[in-house]
Amino acid sequence: MMRTGGILKLAALVSVFVLALFLAFELLEINLNFKLPQVFERSVPEETSTKQTRYKCGLSKPCPADHFFFKMASGAASVVGPKICLEDNILMSGVKNNVGRGMNIALVNGKTGEVVKTEFFDLWAGDVNTLIQFLKSIEDGTVVMMATFDDSASKLNDEARKLISDFGSSQIESLGFRDNWIFVGGKGIKTKSPFEQYIKNNAETNKYEGWPEVLEMEGCIPRRQS
Repeated sequence: MMRTGGILKLAALVSVFVLALFLAFELLEINLNFKLPQVFERSVPEETSTKQTRYKCGLSKPCPADHFFFKMASGAASVVGPKICLEDNILMSGVKNNVGRGMNIALVNGKTGEVVKTEFFDLWAGDVNTLIQFLKSIEDGTVVMMATFDDSASKLNDEARKLISDFGSSQIESLGFRDNWIFVGGKGIKTKSPFEQYIKNNAETNKYEGWPEVLEMEGCIPRRQS
Protein backbone atom coordinates (compact mmCIF):
# COMPACT_ATOMS: atom_id res chain seq x y z
CA MET A 1 0.00 0.00 0.00
CA MET A 2 2.82 2.40 0.84
CA ARG A 3 4.52 1.64 -2.50
CA THR A 4 1.22 2.17 -4.32
CA GLY A 5 0.70 5.49 -2.53
CA GLY A 6 4.22 6.60 -3.44
CA ILE A 7 3.63 5.77 -7.09
CA LEU A 8 0.38 7.75 -7.08
CA LYS A 9 2.13 10.78 -5.55
CA LEU A 10 4.93 10.52 -8.10
CA ALA A 11 2.40 10.28 -10.90
CA ALA A 12 0.61 13.33 -9.55
CA LEU A 13 3.84 15.32 -9.38
CA VAL A 14 4.76 14.31 -12.92
CA SER A 15 1.30 15.35 -14.11
CA VAL A 16 1.63 18.72 -12.40
CA PHE A 17 5.08 19.20 -13.93
CA VAL A 18 3.87 18.30 -17.41
CA LEU A 19 0.88 20.63 -17.04
CA ALA A 20 3.10 23.46 -15.85
CA LEU A 21 5.50 22.84 -18.73
CA PHE A 22 2.61 22.85 -21.20
CA LEU A 23 1.24 26.11 -19.83
CA ALA A 24 4.72 27.65 -19.92
CA PHE A 25 5.08 26.77 -23.60
CA GLU A 26 1.58 28.10 -24.31
CA LEU A 27 2.37 31.40 -22.62
CA LEU A 28 5.72 31.56 -24.41
CA GLU A 29 4.02 31.01 -27.76
CA ILE A 30 1.46 33.74 -27.04
CA ASN A 31 4.21 36.11 -26.02
CA LEU A 32 6.16 35.34 -29.17
CA ASN A 33 3.08 35.89 -31.30
CA PHE A 34 2.78 39.39 -29.85
CA LYS A 35 6.44 40.21 -30.21
CA LEU A 36 7.26 38.74 -33.61
CA PRO A 37 5.39 41.38 -35.61
CA GLN A 38 7.23 44.07 -33.66
CA VAL A 39 10.56 42.35 -34.38
CA PHE A 40 9.81 42.14 -38.08
CA GLU A 41 8.60 45.74 -38.07
CA ARG A 42 11.82 46.93 -36.48
CA SER A 43 13.89 44.85 -38.91
CA VAL A 44 12.58 46.74 -41.96
CA PRO A 45 15.44 48.87 -43.34
CA GLU A 46 15.04 52.59 -42.74
CA GLU A 47 15.47 53.25 -46.45
CA THR A 48 12.14 51.56 -47.20
CA SER A 49 10.18 53.52 -44.58
CA THR A 50 8.02 56.39 -45.78
CA LYS A 51 9.00 59.74 -44.32
CA GLN A 52 6.75 62.77 -44.64
CA THR A 53 8.45 65.67 -46.38
CA ARG A 54 8.82 68.77 -44.22
CA TYR A 55 8.38 72.12 -45.89
CA LYS A 56 9.43 75.52 -44.56
CA CYS A 57 7.40 76.81 -41.59
CA GLY A 58 5.76 73.37 -41.42
CA LEU A 59 3.55 73.94 -44.48
CA SER A 60 1.50 71.00 -45.72
CA LYS A 61 2.67 71.47 -49.33
CA PRO A 62 5.53 73.19 -51.19
CA CYS A 63 5.45 76.68 -52.65
CA PRO A 64 6.21 77.47 -56.28
CA ALA A 65 9.50 79.07 -57.23
CA ASP A 66 9.74 82.81 -56.51
CA HIS A 67 7.33 82.53 -53.58
CA PHE A 68 7.86 82.90 -49.84
CA PHE A 69 6.58 80.20 -47.46
CA PHE A 70 4.56 81.59 -44.57
CA LYS A 71 2.47 80.36 -41.66
CA MET A 72 0.85 82.40 -38.91
CA ALA A 73 -1.62 82.27 -36.04
CA SER A 74 -3.56 84.83 -34.06
CA GLY A 75 -3.33 85.13 -30.31
CA ALA A 76 -5.22 82.77 -28.01
CA ALA A 77 -7.49 84.78 -25.67
CA SER A 78 -5.22 87.00 -23.56
CA VAL A 79 -2.80 84.19 -22.73
CA VAL A 80 -0.79 83.06 -25.75
CA GLY A 81 0.51 85.60 -28.24
CA PRO A 82 0.39 85.32 -32.03
CA LYS A 83 3.06 83.61 -34.12
CA ILE A 84 4.36 84.60 -37.54
CA CYS A 85 6.77 82.44 -39.58
CA LEU A 86 8.31 83.26 -42.97
CA GLU A 87 10.77 81.06 -44.86
CA ASP A 88 11.31 78.89 -41.75
CA ASN A 89 12.17 81.94 -39.64
CA ILE A 90 9.98 82.85 -36.67
CA LEU A 91 9.48 86.59 -37.02
CA MET A 92 7.17 87.11 -34.03
CA SER A 93 6.11 84.90 -31.13
CA GLY A 94 5.79 84.75 -27.38
CA VAL A 95 9.06 82.84 -27.21
CA LYS A 96 10.87 85.68 -29.01
CA ASN A 97 9.17 88.09 -26.57
CA ASN A 98 8.26 90.53 -29.35
CA VAL A 99 4.45 90.26 -29.33
CA GLY A 100 1.87 92.05 -27.22
CA ARG A 101 -1.76 92.96 -26.71
CA GLY A 102 -3.28 94.63 -29.75
CA MET A 103 -2.07 94.61 -33.35
CA ASN A 104 1.12 92.67 -34.11
CA ILE A 105 2.84 93.57 -37.37
CA ALA A 106 5.83 92.17 -39.26
CA LEU A 107 7.19 94.05 -42.27
CA VAL A 108 9.16 92.09 -44.88
CA ASN A 109 11.09 93.16 -47.97
CA GLY A 110 8.96 91.91 -50.87
CA LYS A 111 11.98 91.08 -53.06
CA THR A 112 14.46 89.56 -50.60
CA GLY A 113 12.24 88.24 -47.80
CA GLU A 114 14.37 90.03 -45.22
CA VAL A 115 12.62 91.33 -42.11
CA VAL A 116 12.34 95.11 -42.12
CA LYS A 117 10.71 95.57 -38.71
CA THR A 118 8.41 93.94 -36.17
CA GLU A 119 6.17 95.88 -33.82
CA PHE A 120 2.99 95.63 -31.77
CA PHE A 121 0.51 98.34 -30.83
CA ASP A 122 -1.75 98.31 -27.78
CA LEU A 123 -5.16 99.30 -29.09
CA TRP A 124 -6.92 98.92 -25.75
CA ALA A 125 -4.95 101.40 -23.65
CA GLY A 126 -2.47 102.81 -26.15
CA ASP A 127 -2.54 105.62 -28.71
CA VAL A 128 -3.81 104.73 -32.19
CA ASN A 129 -1.83 107.63 -33.66
CA THR A 130 1.36 105.67 -33.02
CA LEU A 131 -0.04 102.89 -35.22
CA ILE A 132 -1.15 105.36 -37.88
CA GLN A 133 2.31 106.92 -38.15
CA PHE A 134 3.85 103.46 -38.39
CA LEU A 135 1.47 102.40 -41.19
CA LYS A 136 2.14 105.63 -43.13
CA SER A 137 5.90 105.04 -42.97
CA ILE A 138 5.72 101.65 -44.72
CA GLU A 139 7.44 101.73 -48.14
CA ASP A 140 6.02 100.42 -51.41
CA GLY A 141 6.78 96.77 -52.11
CA THR A 142 6.76 95.81 -48.43
CA VAL A 143 4.90 92.67 -47.35
CA VAL A 144 2.70 93.46 -44.34
CA MET A 145 1.83 90.59 -41.98
CA MET A 146 -0.66 91.34 -39.19
CA ALA A 147 -2.15 89.31 -36.33
CA THR A 148 -4.40 90.25 -33.41
CA PHE A 149 -3.91 89.42 -29.75
CA ASP A 150 -6.56 89.94 -27.05
CA ASP A 151 -8.26 93.17 -28.22
CA SER A 152 -7.11 95.01 -31.32
CA ALA A 153 -10.09 97.19 -32.16
CA SER A 154 -11.11 99.42 -29.25
CA LYS A 155 -8.84 102.28 -30.38
CA LEU A 156 -8.86 101.42 -34.08
CA ASN A 157 -10.32 104.44 -35.89
CA ASP A 158 -11.41 105.08 -39.50
CA GLU A 159 -8.03 106.45 -40.58
CA ALA A 160 -6.17 103.37 -39.34
CA ARG A 161 -8.72 101.03 -40.90
CA LYS A 162 -8.42 102.83 -44.26
CA LEU A 163 -4.64 102.49 -44.26
CA ILE A 164 -4.88 98.75 -43.54
CA SER A 165 -7.60 98.37 -46.18
CA ASP A 166 -5.18 99.91 -48.71
CA PHE A 167 -2.81 97.01 -48.01
CA GLY A 168 -5.46 94.66 -49.45
CA SER A 169 -7.66 93.85 -46.43
CA SER A 170 -11.34 93.08 -46.95
CA GLN A 171 -12.22 92.49 -43.28
CA ILE A 172 -10.52 95.28 -41.34
CA GLU A 173 -13.70 97.41 -41.44
CA SER A 174 -15.52 94.64 -39.52
CA LEU A 175 -12.88 94.11 -36.81
CA GLY A 176 -14.46 94.64 -33.39
CA PHE A 177 -13.75 94.16 -29.70
CA ARG A 178 -11.78 90.94 -29.12
CA ASP A 179 -12.38 89.65 -32.64
CA ASN A 180 -9.56 87.52 -34.07
CA TRP A 181 -7.97 88.45 -37.39
CA ILE A 182 -4.86 87.51 -39.38
CA PHE A 183 -3.79 89.08 -42.64
CA VAL A 184 -0.99 89.26 -45.21
CA GLY A 185 -1.01 92.14 -47.68
CA GLY A 186 1.36 94.68 -49.12
CA LYS A 187 2.05 98.36 -49.58
CA GLY A 188 1.08 99.29 -53.12
CA ILE A 189 -1.03 96.16 -53.73
CA LYS A 190 -3.55 96.64 -56.54
CA THR A 191 -6.11 94.00 -55.53
CA LYS A 192 -7.59 92.53 -52.35
CA SER A 193 -5.35 90.00 -50.66
CA PRO A 194 -6.35 86.32 -50.64
CA PHE A 195 -4.53 85.87 -47.32
CA GLU A 196 -6.99 86.93 -44.64
CA GLN A 197 -9.07 85.24 -41.94
CA TYR A 198 -11.53 86.75 -39.50
CA ILE A 199 -13.71 85.43 -36.68
CA LYS A 200 -16.08 87.47 -34.55
CA ASN A 201 -16.15 87.54 -30.77
CA ASN A 202 -19.49 85.88 -29.97
CA ALA A 203 -20.46 84.67 -26.49
CA GLU A 204 -22.50 81.83 -28.00
CA THR A 205 -19.74 80.44 -30.21
CA ASN A 206 -16.49 81.49 -28.49
CA LYS A 207 -14.04 78.66 -27.85
CA TYR A 208 -12.56 80.51 -24.87
CA GLU A 209 -14.64 82.47 -22.39
CA GLY A 210 -14.73 85.99 -23.77
CA TRP A 211 -12.59 85.22 -26.85
CA PRO A 212 -13.08 83.30 -30.11
CA GLU A 213 -10.87 80.45 -31.29
CA VAL A 214 -7.35 80.85 -32.64
CA LEU A 215 -7.02 81.49 -36.36
CA GLU A 216 -4.27 79.80 -38.39
CA MET A 217 -3.24 80.38 -41.97
CA GLU A 218 -0.47 79.21 -44.31
CA GLY A 219 0.40 79.88 -47.90
CA CYS A 220 2.85 81.15 -50.51
CA ILE A 221 3.50 84.86 -51.01
CA PRO A 222 4.63 85.85 -54.53
CA ARG A 223 8.08 87.44 -54.51
CA ARG A 224 8.17 90.97 -55.89
CA GLN A 225 9.92 90.92 -59.25
CA SER A 226 10.53 94.65 -59.79
